[in-house]
Amino acid sequence: MADRMARLPTLCPTDIAVHIIHPGDNRSTCFACDEDHQARLSYLQEGPIAYGWKVHAWVFMTNQIHTLATLDRDDGISRMMQYAGRYFVRYFNSRYQRTGNLCDGGFKSCLVENDSYF
Repeated sequence: MADRMARLPTLCPTDIAVHIIHPGDNRSTCFACDEDHQARLSYLQEGPIAYGWKVHAWVFMTNQIHTLATLDRDDGISRMMQYAGRYFVRYFNSRYQRTGNLCDGGFKSCLVENDSYF
């Protein structure tokens, strides 16, 4: 069994837009119906009140989630992903009588530093 290295902290300077990509676990389905989209959106909208991020746009694909946000804390991206993911997984697992992860444990993020990327 190979040793796994600890994940490096996610770099996310404050007040710069970031594109976050969160794939489904093993490319599996993250959303099965419109109610699933609405549930995920509600968690995405509640989090900014608690953790101070601004969500500018999102795309919920069948097997992944893309979010464009600006954060006002250095640990904002991690807190955002934990908050939105934790509650949605509980909802999804309960609704579909399943257990385990819904999304891949990791997420990717890219700073949106210019208009062409945006």
